[in-house]
Amino acid sequence: MHHYSGGMISEFHLLSEKINQLAELTQSLRRENADLRLNTAALAIENAELSRRMQQAHQRVSALLKKIPLSEEDEEAA
Repeated sequence: MHHYSGGMISEFHLLSEKINQLAELTQSLRRENADLRLNTAALAIENAELSRRMQQAHQRVSALLKKIPLSEEDEEAA
């Protein structure tokens, strides 16, 4: 038969509490990490879409600039 002192039992309770807190923190960090991964993926998709739209706008502006006739000064410089 084992006899445990009150101090040892108290230390076990404190250790148990700390382990529970660590487990809760671990789960919280896992959830946060998963959320951050989803946000990163969503931002990467948004970034790709914005890049595509900027490229299209650049192409449209370039096409419009090619249609604008040159002035006499521009023709002399060219």
